[in-house]
Formats: sequence, C-alpha cells, structure tokens
Amino acid sequence: MARTTFTAEVLTPEGEVFNDEVEMVSTRTTVGSIGILANHQPLLGMLEPTELRLYKSESDVVRLAQGEGYVQVSEGRVLILVEEASDPSSLDAGTLREKLQTAERELEQAEDGSEAARVAEREKRRTEAFLKLVEGGGEH
Repeated sequence: MARTTFTAEVLTPEGEVFNDEVEMVSTRTTVGSIGILANHQPLLGMLEPTELRLYKSESDVVRLAQGEGYVQVSEGRVLILVEEASDPSSLDAGTLREKLQTAERELEQAEDGSEAARVAEREKRRTEAFLKLVEGGGEH
C-alpha cells in the first residue's frame, strides 16, 4: 500500500547528500527513535548518531550513517542537517575501531567537564553507532 510522499533533504557541511520524495523517514533524536510520515506536525529536534532510513517505498530504502545534527519538519518536507551522512558500506570497521580507541583514550585524558571531554564523548558515541551499522546491527 503506497503512502503519501513528501520531500526529504539531507545536508552536511560538505553539501547535499539526499534530496528526493519519500514515504517515511526513520531516525533517532536525543529523546528516542522517530518515524516521520507525510503531514507530520511541525517539529524541530536534535539528532543522535544512528542509521538514518529514507523510505522511497517499502522496498526501496536509502540507508545512511547519520552523525549529530538537527531535524526540522515543516509543511510537506523534512530537512535533516547533520555533521556527516555516509553510505554505511563506505565505512571501514578497522578505521572505526581505531577512531574509537583514540576517542576513548582522549576521553580518559580529558579533564571532567572540559570541552575536550565533550568532543571526545561525541566522537565516541558517533564512532560506536557507525561501527554498529558496519558490523550489521542497525540501531532501530
């Protein structure tokens, strides 16, 4: 059964990653997972690192590894502004494990409550989420 479509756009600092009509967007905000269909109430939310799913149809799903950012739902469109959005198949598990070890080391060495600790914690969360995607365990 086809659903009503709406425009979904994914932007990173490097530019547009996705801009097309979709039936549903599935992602994770700081307060939990969310599925967005056509005619959703206006919304502004903070996004956590996760697997972003853009459903063009039930059988055609674009999956992206999504970094931190924001989602805005307004009349007839969803705008996702994130630090990074990549095809999970383009990510390398070995590189991610090295990044995770570096982030954990930096977190241990950083002073509690410092900006360095916040940056290392964000990097650790993003890398753990991306590693989960690469190793086959979607988050929601």
